[in-house]
Amino acid sequence: MQLSSPDFQDQQAIPGEFAFGVPDPANHVALSANRNPTLRWSDLPAGTRSLVLICHDPDVPSRPDDVNQEGKSVPADLPRVDFFHWVLVDLPLEPAEIRAGEFSNGIRTAEKQPRGPRGTRQGLNTYTLWFQGDAEMGGKYFGYDGPCPPWNDSIVHRYVFTLYALDVERLPLEGEFDGEAVRQTIQGHVLGEASLTGLYSMNPAVAIPA
Repeated sequence: MQLSSPDFQDQQAIPGEFAFGVPDPANHVALSANRNPTLRWSDLPAGTRSLVLICHDPDVPSRPDDVNQEGKSVPADLPRVDFFHWVLVDLPLEPAEIRAGEFSNGIRTAEKQPRGPRGTRQGLNTYTLWFQGDAEMGGKYFGYDGPCPPWNDSIVHRYVFTLYALDVERLPLEGEFDGEAVRQTIQGHVLGEASLTGLYSMNPAVAIPA
């Protein structure tokens, strides 16, 4: 089972058009095109009936004390936690790709609903919690919203796209759900999986490995 993208290579930088935010010299952060990248899969296990896609960042600071604070830096040794950027279930096997911008093209919470293209269902990503209570950005963030790590983080963030091949056509999960709920529900139904990892940083002082 394989997962790939023509938009970025494994362990290489994700282009800014697929990010939620890009570096801005004046304000540190500017909102970006926020398009989902192209993803292609092949060699699915026999008996696969549907696919689940999860994108998560395992490098998010576990404490917000220094996040995006002038004159401070988020230390590299701070414990890190998961931040879900994309939770997609009931994805058909064919066509064997997701096109760039098909599931997300811009930052608009009102236009991203639980029902996605191709009969898919979209889970809530962690921006829902991150912007909770924010008068301008608050809302329910379904589907894909791309990278926007702290602009003062001292490490490069990894964005792990994982495709799971399932033995069920519809995931037995109802209502609104998040990445953790999907991870729990797919247990016992996974026939195979494949991952693709992109790198991203908002800190001009942090170099992404070539």
